[in-house]
Amino acid sequence: MSSIKQNIEQVITQIAAAAEKCGRNADSVQLLAVSKTKPIAAIDDAIAAGHRAFGENYVQEGVEKVQHFRATPYAEALDWHFIGPIQSNKTRPIAEHFDWVHSIDRAKIARRLSDQRPSECQPLNVLLQVNTSGEASKSGLTFDELPSVAADIATMPNVVLRGLMSIPEKAHDYDSQLAAFQSLSDAMAALQSDHPQLDTLSMGMSGDMDAAIAAGSTIVRIGTAIFGARDYSNKA
Repeated sequence: MSSIKQNIEQVITQIAAAAEKCGRNADSVQLLAVSKTKPIAAIDDAIAAGHRAFGENYVQEGVEKVQHFRATPYAEALDWHFIGPIQSNKTRPIAEHFDWVHSIDRAKIARRLSDQRPSECQPLNVLLQVNTSGEASKSGLTFDELPSVAADIATMPNVVLRGLMSIPEKAHDYDSQLAAFQSLSDAMAALQSDHPQLDTLSMGMSGDMDAAIAAGSTIVRIGTAIFGARDYSNKA
């Protein structure tokens, strides 16, 4: 069985190859290890392998992990990203514990995060989630909604809009994957005229990472390829 260290090395090699293929520097693409449902020991192994950025989908589980690692010598070196759906009544623990939030799908959530961000913390880095495929079952803003929500967030003192995130409709052919990701990249380019600080595109997972990187992804979210299959039996 491959170790977590070996898995991380393999994914980094894949990122580098995809970046080289489209003329990008591999360092321009960050690997976010999605550690949802995984135990502390698995994250310890990833940290021992040199990894520092982790993504969590569930509020209680994620907060417990952040609190655990705050008591460790490498606490300050870790970046914690919340990447799951956000309920209005769960914003406070996210605001208090995470460094990044990828899944803002309405201005109300961003406002609550800003209001609840502790004064001693740096502003929270946030991304707007976009429903690039228009699926009714998917969370996210429409492209038409982006300018007004981005403008609202610009007025909020304790959050900083850094870019966009998407989870496109699953496609198995490269051209369809690329088109979906390119639409998000184009949307961010349009927003940058009014929001020049935007620098982050969170898009791409194990099955579509190459297309995401070709379209400009700066964060790829990889879980199973690093940590193995997940157990959702205890998740609502």
